[in-house]
Amino acid sequence: MFSIIQAAGWPIWPLVACSILALALVIERFISLKTSKIAPPQLLEEVLSVCRTSVPAPDVVSQLEKNSALGEVLASGFRALNNSPRCSEDDLRSSMEGAGRVVAHRLERYLSALATIASAAPLMGLFGTVVGMIEIFGAQTPAGGATGGNPAQLAHGISVALYNTAFGLIVAIPSLIFWRYFRARVDEYLLTLELASERLVRHLNALRK
Repeated sequence: MFSIIQAAGWPIWPLVACSILALALVIERFISLKTSKIAPPQLLEEVLSVCRTSVPAPDVVSQLEKNSALGEVLASGFRALNNSPRCSEDDLRSSMEGAGRVVAHRLERYLSALATIASAAPLMGLFGTVVGMIEIFGAQTPAGGATGGNPAQLAHGISVALYNTAFGLIVAIPSLIFWRYFRARVDEYLLTLELASERLVRHLNALRK
């Protein structure tokens, strides 16, 4: 592997750095976007059963907030009612929407960086290709001279061009795939949070009547 990097020349080092960064981001997103941390399947039903007759106490709300991202959004609705029992439905929704925006920002963290790597890696590979082509032309003899040039410099220029092109695609393709995967996963989580919030709002309004 190291011999390939050496053959690819100095333009490949930024691509190596991008590949390490992309791998770290993918691992971090896999850990952070676990279902148990974002939207546990039975959490909403448990919350609705707990608040069937009354709004939970502040200590219960605090525990719910620490449970998951969904718990954080649901807890914001309970906290709004605990602070102002006669708050309007619009105020209740506004409180939960604010918490939802904070959660959405956290779920989307690092996705833009992964998308940037997916977009920039082919261009960085192209840059390495251009550098290799410059070395290839530099290996040729001036016009009017004998043909052939420097074979070692010619071979090095070709290896720089080809290795950088290939490595740029190797970095970009998985980065793009994982970015699309995480983007779809975040969108699914946000829909789940939105539907759960709407259901809790309707339940709380019915509870106050």
